Amino acid sequence: MMNLYPLKFTPIFMDKIWGGQKIKTELGKDFGNLPNCGESWEISGVQGNISVVSNGYLAGNTLEELIEVYMGELVGDKVYERFSIEFPLLIKFIDANDDLSVQVHPDDELSKKRHQAFGKTEMWYVLQADQGARLNSGFNCKIDKETYLKKLKNKELMDILNFVEVEAGDVFFMPAGRVHAIGKGIVVAEIQQTSDVTYRIYDYDRKDANGNERDLHTELALDAIDFTYHDSYKTNYQTTLNESSEVVKCDYFTTNILEFDAALEKDIYGLDSFVIYICVEGEYEISSPGATEKVKKGETILIPASVNQFQLKPLTGKVKLLEVHV
Repeated sequence: MMNLYPLKFTPIFMDKIWGGQKIKTELGKDFGNLPNCGESWEISGVQGNISVVSNGYLAGNTLEELIEVYMGELVGDKVYERFSIEFPLLIKFIDANDDLSVQVHPDDELSKKRHQAFGKTEMWYVLQADQGARLNSGFNCKIDKETYLKKLKNKELMDILNFVEVEAGDVFFMPAGRVHAIGKGIVVAEIQQTSDVTYRIYDYDRKDANGNERDLHTELALDAIDFTYHDSYKTNYQTTLNESSEVVKCDYFTTNILEFDAALEKDIYGLDSFVIYICVEGEYEISSPGATEKVKKGETILIPASVNQFQLKPLTGKVKLLEVHV
């Protein structure tokens, strides 16, 4: 069997009613003749939308096919034991040209019971935000089910939701159960469990071209919502140049920010996991035995677990990556 190497995948572009042009203008991706692109799925194991390798001798193979063949060499032994051939994370860019609906995701337990699927815990890294752009994370006051339902019924839900003005570099961790919505004028990188289970709570009474409102999942959402109130929902973090700085760590993924302006030698032997690099600033070169790949802003690359030593070299002054592993 040939050795593995850092893998790039062909993005899967999603036409969304709320999408815009920033996947092209901010991230340099050509989404062809879609009128608007809401999402670019960078690495996906979601059935029906499984990523296909675009570089090297494995080009044309799907992520699932690679896991079937390489197993722990690709994803790490502990990851393979836990998830088998299902890739555990979905990596995407989202361009909200309009407000996204207010929604919530169930946790593993509820999702397994209802949908035979994993729950969805996720995080957002804000890549770009227009002046004054806001997103919703959680509630802005202590709340219970009864009050929530009353506010929902009276179309006063927005009064109790916590909205935050954002700028590039902001991070929000969204555990399953937290009510959330991306507001218009924001581009995020999203790291999430492999799951497509979403309960829509509120959609601003918008109507489609035929005058119909989108379905809401009021009852389903009720059991999924975590009503806990927090003083702050934004993730505070600090970075150190030329070092991986931890930003989010949960049962499903760890995300670091890696800012560097000099060549770095990386060794991931002890992780027993694949590593994903999402480039959010600059351009760099990754070199591993027998393979070299250039990666620029808006591109994502997967380092197989067996490629445990490699070098990252900046090609622009400074490079910023989101570094993700299980």
